[in-house]
Amino acid sequence: MAREGGSGDFLAGFILGGLVGGALALLFAPTTGEEMRGQIREKGIELRNLAEDLDLETLKAKGRAVVGEQRARFQEAIEEGKQAAARKKEELLERLESSGSSDRPIDLTGLKASS
Repeated sequence: MAREGGSGDFLAGFILGGLVGGALALLFAPTTGEEMRGQIREKGIELRNLAEDLDLETLKAKGRAVVGEQRARFQEAIEEGKQAAARKKEELLERLESSGSSDRPIDLTGLKASS
């Protein structure tokens, strides 16, 4: 399993990557130095405002809720699979017992998977 802080680390890396990518795009864009500094200043203000608006704890809580929800769905699917296997086992055992003789082969080709 992933570490507890994995989603926060990912988000921090994503934001840092965006900042570095944006800075490199600005640096390699064909503009004058004055225009470039103005653009960097504007983008810096925008990114600072965006970072202030991000509530990491809320994002982490949402991520944990999604993971918990998916874990519950997965567990439910496992239980349904176990129940279906148990039903099929009982059905096959009943066919075996009702066939009368254990020397005769049982035809399993007519069985359909239950949905």
